[in-house]
Amino acid sequence: MAAAIGSTLVGGLIYLYPAASWPLLLVGPWLFVRMALNAIDGMLAREHGQKSALGGVLNELTDVISDAALYLPFACVDGFSPMLIVLVVFLGTLTEMTGVVCAQIGASRRYDGPFGKSDRAFAFGLMGLIVGLTGSAGAWINWLLLAMILLLVLTIVNRARSGLAEVTRRRV
Repeated sequence: MAAAIGSTLVGGLIYLYPAASWPLLLVGPWLFVRMALNAIDGMLAREHGQKSALGGVLNELTDVISDAALYLPFACVDGFSPMLIVLVVFLGTLTEMTGVVCAQIGASRRYDGPFGKSDRAFAFGLMGLIVGLTGSAGAWINWLLLAMILLLVLTIVNRARSGLAEVTRRRV
């Protein structure tokens, strides 16, 4: 929950101050803290026998909520294509849901790449850092977003194929 709240706060600052550099400079450090919170939460739940169905649901939902709250405001920053940002966020959500759906059909929760959650975090952290330090987004930003879209589509396909193959192997 803390990760979702923090991501919403940082994303809100980007939305409220889209012309300012400083909110973009918060993205990388925040993502580092968010990943640490996520790892600690899972580790504590496993070590103390407190894993629960509710925790699993909240983990998946707050991850995609956090991503959307943090990444969608980039669409307000000059130089970023709003359409490409929305598409990256949508496909990122679809990527995670593909992994979850595989578990629903009897496979393991899929984390196949090439462009998973950590990769998206790195890309947005890097974009925030570069644009935050230089004060402007060059044309390269939208080319990077297009590459991210391609990688997300490949990730969705890989997760679906791997999940289906896993289910097929178990039935044989």
